[in-house]
Amino acid sequence: MVNFIWLFFIIAGFIVAAFNGNIEAVTQAVFDGAKTGVTICIGLISILVFWLGMMRIAEDAGLLKILSRMLRPVVRFLFPSIPDNHPALGYIMSNMSANLLGLGNAATPMGIKAMQELQKLNPDKDSPTPAMATLLALNTASITLIPTTLIAIRLNYNSANPAEIVGTTLMATAIATATAIIVDRWYRSRIGPKSS
Repeated sequence: MVNFIWLFFIIAGFIVAAFNGNIEAVTQAVFDGAKTGVTICIGLISILVFWLGMMRIAEDAGLLKILSRMLRPVVRFLFPSIPDNHPALGYIMSNMSANLLGLGNAATPMGIKAMQELQKLNPDKDSPTPAMATLLALNTASITLIPTTLIAIRLNYNSANPAEIVGTTLMATAIATATAIIVDRWYRSRIGPKSS
C-alpha cells in the first residue's frame, strides 16, 4: 500500500510540473536528491562501521554481557510469559542493548530473531501475543544513549556540534519508552491473562 502512495506522489509531481512548465526543475531535483542520498549513505556507513566495531569490541570485552545482565530483571518484568533460558530472551536483551547504544541497524536482526522465537511460543499463529506487542513497542520507542545515526547525519551537514542532541534525544526516547510500557501494560490489563 505504501508503494502505491509513493507512486501516486511521484506521478502527481511530474504531472503538476509538466502542466506548470517546470519539468526541468523536477529532473534537477531528482538528480540532486540522488546525489544527497549517496552522500548521506557514505557518511552513515562510516559511522555505522565505527560503532559496529565498537560494539564488537564491547562484546569481546564482556560489556554486552554486563549490560544484558543489568537488563535481565527489566526483561523478565516486561516479558513474564517467556520461559527462563528461552532463546527469545537473549535476542531481546541483545536488541535492547544495541538500541541503548544507538545501533538501530544492528538491533534490527536481533529483533527479528526475537520475534521468530516468540512466534514459536505463540499458540495462535495468526495473531501476535502480548509479548510480541511489547517487543514491538519497546523496539520502536527504545531509549537511546548515543544517537549515532543522527550524529552521523549532523556530521555530514557540517554541524558545529553534532553531539549536542544527545541530552534531548535521551529525554525524548526515555519518555517514549515509558509511554510505550504504560500503554502496553494498560492494554494487557484490558485483554486479561491471554498468554501474556
